[in-house]
Formats: sequence, C-alpha cells, structure tokens
Amino acid sequence: MMNQWQRMYEEKKMTAESLARQFKNGDVCVSTGQVAEPTGILQVLASYAPELDLEHIRHCVLLPLRQQEYMKAGMEKYIYHISHFVSAYDRNMIWEGRGDYMPAHYSQVPQVWTSVLPEPDVFYAAVSPMDEHGYFSFGTAADLSEVRHHAEKILVEVNPTMPRSFGSFIHISEVDGIWENDAPITVVDPPPVTNTDLAIGQMIADEIPNGATLQLGIGGIPNAVAQSLLDKRNLGVHSEMFCDSMVDLTLAGVITNGCKRIHRGTSVATFTFASRRTYDFIDNNPGVAFLPVSYVNDPRVIAMNDQVISINSCIEIDLFGQVCSETMGTKNYSGVGGQIDFIRGAAASKGGKSFLAFTATAKKGKVSKIKPVLTEGACVSTTRNDVDYVVTEFGMARLKGLTCSQRAKALIRIAAPAFREELTEAARKMHIIV
Repeated sequence: MMNQWQRMYEEKKMTAESLARQFKNGDVCVSTGQVAEPTGILQVLASYAPELDLEHIRHCVLLPLRQQEYMKAGMEKYIYHISHFVSAYDRNMIWEGRGDYMPAHYSQVPQVWTSVLPEPDVFYAAVSPMDEHGYFSFGTAADLSEVRHHAEKILVEVNPTMPRSFGSFIHISEVDGIWENDAPITVVDPPPVTNTDLAIGQMIADEIPNGATLQLGIGGIPNAVAQSLLDKRNLGVHSEMFCDSMVDLTLAGVITNGCKRIHRGTSVATFTFASRRTYDFIDNNPGVAFLPVSYVNDPRVIAMNDQVISINSCIEIDLFGQVCSETMGTKNYSGVGGQIDFIRGAAASKGGKSFLAFTATAKKGKVSKIKPVLTEGACVSTTRNDVDYVVTEFGMARLKGLTCSQRAKALIRIAAPAFREELTEAARKMHIIV
C-alpha cells in the first residue's frame, strides 16, 4: 500500500516532453556538481529545446564529468554553459566562446546565487532514491544543495546507482518534478601514483602529526600522501572532496575523526567523484557526511578543528610566491575551487599547515613550474601572503616568515636543477636577490 510520499512521488514523475516544458526561454538553471549533475534531465532538455523553441537557457554547474549533447557546437543557442570550475569536458567550449567561466571561491558560490545575482529559475540535481519518509539524499554532492531554497522550481533526477549519503537531504514535498534515470553514475578511478608523487607525498606526510584533520585535493600527489600516512593515528577528515584514499585510511584504522573539535567521529566533505568502491563505502554510512560547501569550506568553520592540514596543487608559482592554479596564460584551465578557503582555514587553525605540492616541471621536463614571474595573463589564485609550504620532488620550502629574497632562494632550491641557474639570474635582474 502506498503512503502519502509514494503517492506524491508518482504524481510528480514526468514524461520527457512534460519535463522539457518545465523550462522557458532565458531560464537560469543551477545544478549540484560533478557526478550529481543531472545528465538525464540535460539530455531531455537538449533533445526538446529546438522543437519547443527554447533558447538562451543558462546551465550553471561546477566541474562537469561527462561530454553531453548540449555541449556540442551550435547547441549554445539553446543551452549556454556556465562553469564554476572548468574540467576537461567543458574546457574547449569555453575557449571557443560557446560557454563561460564564473570565478568564485568555492565557499562563496552559493552566495552568488542567493544574494549577488537574481535568484535562479530552476535548481536541479541527481539524487538517490526516495526513502520511506519521503527524503532523497544528495548523494555524491551537497555542494550547492542550499541554492534550492532560492529557486523558483526544483527538479530531481532519481538514480538508483547514486549512493545514499548522510548530511544533506531534500523532501518530496519540496520537489516540482521527477525524472528517473538508471544510467550508471560517473565512476572516476584514482590516477596512478608515480615515484615522484610518492617522494612528494612522503615529505608532506612527515609534517603531519597524529590527530591532524586532513583536506586532500585531486590527483596523484594527495593519494601518495595518503599512502604515506599508514603509520599515523587518529586522523580526521574535513575536506571539500572525499577521496578514494580516505576509504583505505578509514579501513586501516588511521582515520577515526576522534580528535576533531567539530563533527567528531564523522568525515565531513561536500562532494566526491571516485571509484565505485568509494561510492559503496559512503552508501548509508553515517560515518561520512556531505554538507553544503558554504559550510564545509568556510575558513571560520575549517579553523574550528586543530591541526588542519590542507594539501593542494597548482599550475605554476613565481619567485615572489604568487600561485596560479586555474589558468594557462589567459585561458581558463580549471578553477580556484576551495584552495584559498582551506589555506586560510588551515592558517587560522591551531597548529594548522597548508601545502602546495606539484612536480617541478611540465612538458617532460622542458618547462619549469617555478618561474621568475607568472606566465603573461595568468591569474593569481593564491596570493604570496597566503602561501605556507611549497613542495616539489626536489624538496620543501616554507615561505611564511621569509623575506622576498629568502623566498626566491628557497623556491630556486626546490626547482628542477636544470633551471636553477636561469632562475637565479632572473631573480638578480628583477632585483629580488643580489
């Protein structure tokens, strides 16, 4: 026998055409990010938009993980893509002018949609199946979930392969329309860890005390750090991303969250994209909570825990200590994300440290990532005033407390040996060192 929530669910299920007719010309639509982007709804919208003469719809999302129909050349007339964090899947369309990038610290993206810009017309998200009480979980991404309170219309894409995570839910009574999609959610297996990654990871791991609270970013180096932490005890997680390596450390008894001052006993994150094993781990697991990014990435909240360790990467750094993490010259390559959120949160945390870790060169050793000045047109993602530790495979430099000349010398020491002489000469010409 159906309860009232199940009856409401059945009433709100939509056909493809009725779903497409929920949109109107010029609608601004905001989605949760990564794996929780409602790709099925977008496919329906892309299919029906030309037929229904729907134009100038704006789809706003953070870090898309699939190539989709609406991204094809010519579709921008109907659905125009706006990214809060550029990925390999929307990079070219943005470079070609068929989409755009909206800069913002990750913690402040919800604020953009709730108090800076006009409130969105549509909020949509991929969610886990409804429970007996009428609640859907936001699954792999709660990042922009609170934006729904400011949207005129709420649509959910129910996917049985989406894990049911704890922390953020939406009730059937809030929802205006339901689309069911049983296509498997995107799985992203961890990148291989190289010997260089392991060397960098070990240096950082040596700086992490027992009882620390971790924020790990994306890529091989954070995973390498995790592999070097198996001898640590009582680590905690307060991180924008929940990584595959956090599963390993939890199962090994390294991550207990027992020393955290807030959310003790629980790993806190705002999103994940990972292996199916990780999705299965967080499914119905009360030991992991996915909460809105405005909370998780708030530097004031981050600093409530002691010994916060923030580990991120970058594209390049100059001899002044200025960091670019989002552009290749003038071209948007990724986004600032939560880098500054966590660097500043760690700085305000008792005993906190932040690390920017990267391999010293690019293009098979032909280009140094440590440069006299940033590439022309490159955006400063992290100011020199915020940078703490910088790590390459050639060593570690702590820039805080150093003068300009000391910083330049410290960075040159951890640059690839083949570039140290030219970096030193450039520093002299710029009168940074004498």
